[in-house]
Amino acid sequence: MMYAILDIETTGGKYNNIGITEIAIYRFNGYKILDEFHSLVNPDRPIQPFVIKLTGINNKMLNKAPKFHNIAKRIIDITSECILIAHNSEFDYGILKTEFKRLGYIFKRKSICTVQLSKKLLPNQESYKLGRLSKALNINLINRHRAKGDALATLKLFKLLIQKDPNKIIINTIVK
Repeated sequence: MMYAILDIETTGGKYNNIGITEIAIYRFNGYKILDEFHSLVNPDRPIQPFVIKLTGINNKMLNKAPKFHNIAKRIIDITSECILIAHNSEFDYGILKTEFKRLGYIFKRKSICTVQLSKKLLPNQESYKLGRLSKALNINLINRHRAKGDALATLKLFKLLIQKDPNKIIINTIVK
């Protein structure tokens, strides 16, 4: 099976008005990373102040970044024939679908949420937030609230979850 582990940072705001500010995707075969993509993205809308404080990404940083339509084909290619994996995949996948819909393209992939998967395979954790879960499981999380750091931590978490479910019974039952 092939997976595309991803994380997205956004402008914040109302769901239909959110824009992507950063994206990271790791193409992963269950054992090793086969490809990776990372980019800042010019969302053509201002970032909300609380998001700037959280991520450190500001509007000036994105002035010369590519717009989503410039990286859309690369996203399609790297996620082709993959199951999308994200920590709170409903959010990340939803944002991707919205951005592609704005381009007139229907982006459709199967997905797995590592929050849900962690709750099934790692019960009794104090928290299932990526930062706290990473700390509890000794997963090195560098650059929290940045796409590349969060995606890499999600990949390490997913690797651990695969080990807890060697026959992929639980993993296969939560694919959406």
